[in-house]
Amino acid sequence: MTDHPVRTPGGPPVRIPGGPPVRIPGGRPVGILGTGSYLPAEAVSNELVAERAGVTAEWISAKTGIRRRRYAADHEATSDLAVEAARAALADAGIRAGQLGWIVVATSTPDHPQPATACLVQHRIGATGAAAFDINAVCSGFVFALVTAAGLLSAGSGGPAPYALVIGADVYSRIIDRTDRRTAVLFGDGAGAVVLGPVRPGYGLTGSLLTSDGALHELIQVPAGGSRAPASEKTLADGGHFFRMRGRAVSEYVLAELPRAIRALLAAHRTDAASVDHFIPHQANGVLLAKALPDLGLPRARTHLTVAEHGNTSAASIPLALDDARRQGVFTDGQLLLLAGFGGGMSLGAALVRWQDGHGGS
Repeated sequence: MTDHPVRTPGGPPVRIPGGPPVRIPGGRPVGILGTGSYLPAEAVSNELVAERAGVTAEWISAKTGIRRRRYAADHEATSDLAVEAARAALADAGIRAGQLGWIVVATSTPDHPQPATACLVQHRIGATGAAAFDINAVCSGFVFALVTAAGLLSAGSGGPAPYALVIGADVYSRIIDRTDRRTAVLFGDGAGAVVLGPVRPGYGLTGSLLTSDGALHELIQVPAGGSRAPASEKTLADGGHFFRMRGRAVSEYVLAELPRAIRALLAAHRTDAASVDHFIPHQANGVLLAKALPDLGLPRARTHLTVAEHGNTSAASIPLALDDARRQGVFTDGQLLLLAGFGGGMSLGAALVRWQDGHGGS
């Protein structure tokens, strides 16, 4: 595939991958065969969050559109949530773990710095022989992982196993400063997953855009815990292991860049905006999304939002919303889905998926 610039109104050219729809060896396109998700049992209300953050429940709802979120239990790590979502997606697709050639986990809260959380998932679900690795593009991670896994299937790197498992999973309750009202009110924990594999001609992943702007890397970060600032008494005392975000600057980035990216994606793949049936965005903040939607130019798309009940679950938010919508039965055969994530890096990813019905279980 070759990259080419697309100039969009109001901004500089955006470089996006061009070329035909993603296909696996033999010419068959790659699409979503099954979906699954998992949310921890503990529902955390705005009242509980507000008390420590020094705000009111009403303030949280007005600023974020969030009513509640889920926190992982003490014994649960990111891989535990990912495993449950993976099992649900495999069951929905009617695929055995042993048929997987690839497992890609999008997360910025791995169980450990190493090994990859995907390897823990591989072991737990019994996907012997599958190649497993993590992707960290923060809240854009699921779309980055989806496009990567589809490309690997297209290249035939998985050998005789023509299926991939893509998971978005995060446990942000472990890295937020619960006294910081800018971040503590937003985040929850969860995991969502999809199984990728061959679909009918004309279906599946038909276009994608992945872009990053490293000059803005300081807008969203966890400053300590890596090779730049290894864990020490000082980093602990300074709160360097907590998630930090410059909320206003992030909002400005999203409001400017998300519409440009969507226009560029549609233009590059010669897709009319009116042909998009469903829009599934990263569930960052309900108020921010409400501001962004009018400028996206999607006149017919039904937007799927779960942020009020789940909060911001980072890389898990898109697959959680996708699974929620699918289990409500709102997707029909041949409809066009637009997935769009944005987050730390700064990174942004979007993908067009032509839905194939009758792909899996319930």
